[in-house]
Amino acid sequence: MSDLKFTKDHEWVRVEGKIATFGITEHAQDQLGDIVFVELPAVGAAFAQGDEAAVVESVKAASEVYAPLSGAVTEVNGELEGNPGLVNKEAQGGGWFAKLEMSEPSELAGLMSEAEYQAFLAESV
Repeated sequence: MSDLKFTKDHEWVRVEGKIATFGITEHAQDQLGDIVFVELPAVGAAFAQGDEAAVVESVKAASEVYAPLSGAVTEVNGELEGNPGLVNKEAQGGGWFAKLEMSEPSELAGLMSEAEYQAFLAESV
């Protein structure tokens, strides 16, 4: 069973203690196609759940990435600056965008499990 949680905007989050690592889902990456640029948030930036936190650009479109949880950015994935295609290869792993120190851990309860996310995708077709 996956330790990831998912949003309806196609972000994933993995929580370890008070730190939440997030990125875009495999489904979002598939929809975007080849990713050519990722604009990451600044370390120290604070977001409320649902705020625009990053931008991803592909050969097809540019898309906002929303903060899956409220918190402040503690780290960004600097590898994406020189290698945005890493998101295509490892969207739900090495292609993570940023890490947040959660300010509202209770928001996790509103996110979907992997099974719930897969059902959500099936309903969206």
